[in-house]
Amino acid sequence: MTEEHKQARNRYFAMTATRIAGSVGAVFGVVLLARAQDTVTRVLGVAIVLAALYMIATVPRALARKWRTPPAE
Repeated sequence: MTEEHKQARNRYFAMTATRIAGSVGAVFGVVLLARAQDTVTRVLGVAIVLAALYMIATVPRALARKWRTPPAE
Protein backbone atom coordinates (compact mmCIF):
# COMPACT_ATOMS: atom_id res chain seq x y z
CA MET A 1 0.00 0.00 0.00
CA THR A 2 1.46 3.32 -1.02
CA GLU A 3 1.74 6.34 1.22
CA GLU A 4 -1.06 8.09 -0.69
CA HIS A 5 -3.42 5.17 -0.07
CA LYS A 6 -2.57 5.12 3.63
CA GLN A 7 -3.21 8.83 3.91
CA ALA A 8 -6.54 8.53 2.06
CA ARG A 9 -7.58 5.60 4.28
CA ASN A 10 -6.70 7.53 7.44
CA ARG A 11 -8.63 10.57 6.25
CA TYR A 12 -11.66 8.41 5.46
CA PHE A 13 -11.45 6.89 8.95
CA ALA A 14 -11.22 10.39 10.47
CA MET A 15 -14.37 11.51 8.67
CA THR A 16 -16.19 8.33 9.64
CA ALA A 17 -15.08 8.66 13.26
CA THR A 18 -16.45 12.21 13.27
CA ARG A 19 -19.83 10.95 12.07
CA ILE A 20 -19.85 8.18 14.68
CA ALA A 21 -18.90 10.59 17.47
CA GLY A 22 -21.70 12.93 16.41
CA SER A 23 -24.18 10.04 16.40
CA VAL A 24 -23.11 8.97 19.87
CA GLY A 25 -23.50 12.56 21.06
CA ALA A 26 -26.99 12.77 19.57
CA VAL A 27 -28.02 9.53 21.26
CA PHE A 28 -26.61 10.80 24.56
CA GLY A 29 -28.61 14.01 24.17
CA VAL A 30 -31.81 12.09 23.43
CA VAL A 31 -31.30 9.84 26.46
CA LEU A 32 -30.62 12.89 28.62
CA LEU A 33 -33.73 14.55 27.22
CA ALA A 34 -35.88 11.48 27.87
CA ARG A 35 -34.74 11.15 31.48
CA ALA A 36 -34.84 14.87 32.28
CA GLN A 37 -36.90 15.90 35.24
CA ASP A 38 -36.28 19.63 35.18
CA THR A 39 -36.20 22.28 32.49
CA VAL A 40 -32.47 22.94 32.67
CA THR A 41 -31.67 19.30 31.89
CA ARG A 42 -34.14 19.28 29.01
CA VAL A 43 -32.57 22.39 27.51
CA LEU A 44 -29.13 20.81 27.89
CA GLY A 45 -30.34 17.65 26.13
CA VAL A 46 -31.77 19.65 23.23
CA ALA A 47 -28.55 21.67 22.95
CA ILE A 48 -26.45 18.49 22.85
CA VAL A 49 -28.65 16.94 20.16
CA LEU A 50 -28.55 20.07 18.01
CA ALA A 51 -24.77 20.42 18.40
CA ALA A 52 -24.26 16.76 17.49
CA LEU A 53 -26.46 17.03 14.40
CA TYR A 54 -24.62 20.17 13.33
CA MET A 55 -21.33 18.33 13.79
CA ILE A 56 -22.53 15.38 11.71
CA ALA A 57 -23.64 17.69 8.91
CA THR A 58 -20.68 20.07 8.72
CA VAL A 59 -17.42 18.63 10.02
CA PRO A 60 -16.96 15.72 7.55
CA ARG A 61 -17.75 18.03 4.65
CA ALA A 62 -15.27 20.62 5.91
CA LEU A 63 -12.59 17.97 6.29
CA ALA A 64 -13.22 16.69 2.76
CA ARG A 65 -13.01 20.22 1.40
CA LYS A 66 -9.78 20.85 3.31
CA TRP A 67 -8.19 17.64 2.03
CA ARG A 68 -9.42 17.97 -1.56
CA THR A 69 -6.82 17.45 -4.23
CA PRO A 70 -5.95 20.75 -5.89
CA PRO A 71 -7.01 21.00 -9.55
CA ALA A 72 -4.37 20.20 -12.12
CA GLU A 73 -2.95 23.21 -13.90
